[in-house]
Amino acid sequence: MPSNSKSLLFKFLIWKYKHISERQFVYILSILVGFLAGMGTVVLKNLTHYIQLLFELNFFKNYQNTLYFIFPIIGLLLVYIIKQIWLKKHIGHGISSTLHAISKLNGIIPRYNIYASLITAPLTAGFGGSVGLQGPAVSVGAALGSNAAQLFHMNTKTRMLLIGCAATGAMASMFKAPIAAIVFAVEIFSLDIAFASLVPLLLASISAVVTSYMFLGTDVLLRFELIDKFEVNDIALYAVLGLVTALASVYFSKVFFAITNFFNQFKSRAIRLLIGGLAIGTILYFIPPLYGEGYGIMNNLLKGDHLAAIGTTPFNFDLSNIWIVIGLLIGIAVFKAIAMTTTFGAGGVGGLFIPTLVMGSALGNAFAKIINNIGFGLQVSESNFTLIGMTGLMAGVLHAPLTAIFLIAEITGGYELFLPLMIVSAISFTITKHYISHSIYTLKLAKRGELMTHDKDQNVLMVMDIDKVIETNFVILKPEMLLGDILKNAVSKSSRNHFPVVNDEQEFLGVIRLDDIRHIMFNSDLYDNVDAASLMHADAGIIDYNKDSMKQIMDKFKTSGAWNLPVIKNGKYFGYISKSKLLTAYRRQLINFTK
Repeated sequence: MPSNSKSLLFKFLIWKYKHISERQFVYILSILVGFLAGMGTVVLKNLTHYIQLLFELNFFKNYQNTLYFIFPIIGLLLVYIIKQIWLKKHIGHGISSTLHAISKLNGIIPRYNIYASLITAPLTAGFGGSVGLQGPAVSVGAALGSNAAQLFHMNTKTRMLLIGCAATGAMASMFKAPIAAIVFAVEIFSLDIAFASLVPLLLASISAVVTSYMFLGTDVLLRFELIDKFEVNDIALYAVLGLVTALASVYFSKVFFAITNFFNQFKSRAIRLLIGGLAIGTILYFIPPLYGEGYGIMNNLLKGDHLAAIGTTPFNFDLSNIWIVIGLLIGIAVFKAIAMTTTFGAGGVGGLFIPTLVMGSALGNAFAKIINNIGFGLQVSESNFTLIGMTGLMAGVLHAPLTAIFLIAEITGGYELFLPLMIVSAISFTITKHYISHSIYTLKLAKRGELMTHDKDQNVLMVMDIDKVIETNFVILKPEMLLGDILKNAVSKSSRNHFPVVNDEQEFLGVIRLDDIRHIMFNSDLYDNVDAASLMHADAGIIDYNKDSMKQIMDKFKTSGAWNLPVIKNGKYFGYISKSKLLTAYRRQLINFTK
């Protein structure tokens, strides 16, 4: 930052401290962050839209089926070039990366995240990659929120709150659903819902929605008009739909993990691009509805036009046969997860929020069509089941049942379907949670013990920095050192009462405590006859710097009863952690979380 800008910022901060309270300034920043997140979403949507307009040119329309194969590969190639030549940085999945920044980086998000997804996500989705824009929108907004907090020197807790405000703003702007956006931030990012945090979330949500209205008008991404009322007699069928969406959610998650692991085998990004690009091009050539985000599928199914949702395919199917239509809809649901994950594997940038809704809409519509045509005299609303199928997939795949309920309720403009929304969400989430303990967003973080939850004690331990509690100013002994040398060169020169013993490779062998040699330290006859190897003993436990989380470190102190434990880093002795220093750091961090 130029010196003039720094001077102006410094003057502003002084003025702010004198005239604006901390809470008022947080409210102002939440409005600003909501606006910026809204603008980021607007830019993402517009860039994607303009790229997709290429397909409306007459020249491209003549070769549309072929371009379904070629265009996604071109988009992925452009993203690859941008990553390799310009950014030279990794662009993670938006929501997962944001959760990692909250849990392990104190909410510090690099500045390049502001524009990285803003450029690469429209190229991926605009050229046909089967991904959504919600994740990148959250990534852009979160980076804006984090950097705004850093610019104005806000503390860690406020920085994390502003990231939550940004996520709220991105969701609110994308769907024009301000209440669901707040629920989304609380549910996904585990934010406290105390009044102090609720007001900034409300302000950010309102600011983002108003921004979206200003630049995009009042049109919504999902157009739905409730025509068919909820029928009590359909409750059992909604329960079955909940079961179906739960199984589909488990399938979605398993496919995501399997394909991701497959691509992770290849260290070269060029090979991933080659394999993934050809695969996604082939999938889209044979199943054109999977091209891009998929709003066309959802909106056409919601208004009852399944022919427009399916579109044209290379095969001459008889679409007057309802069972062929049902089969194609199930095929769309099955292959959406494959197409999305393959796009990611090939290096594409996007989100999985919208693909989840697409899969749910196709599955819900197919389920309703089966009921209406199976011959039992049953008749249900296909549009309602389409909508509620989306709820079931969102609740299951994202592990976000409340977000699913409120988002769909807001989209419908009322709460007439609230009961079936709750039934399907609850069943789908409960069953999926049993088989998939964590969502796609959170699984890796949870495995590493880095997932922020509503458990405040666990969150405090998670954000603690192990480097700040490790002490390294201990006198190190060698196993061949004699008692006389130990007393002269270690005990007399140290204020510590324990001394680690390591070999020439810096491997930890054991420890000698002052109490271990107190009874012989004045016996000079032993000075040249007793060495450290014969005096040392194993410590009560060992902390592995590379593997142990703060919670595991706390547990080791609890189970061992020790006041000091050695730390091993990369197999070498690194230092000690004292129980007193660890508890002091914990108390300080707890104060930061609760004040």
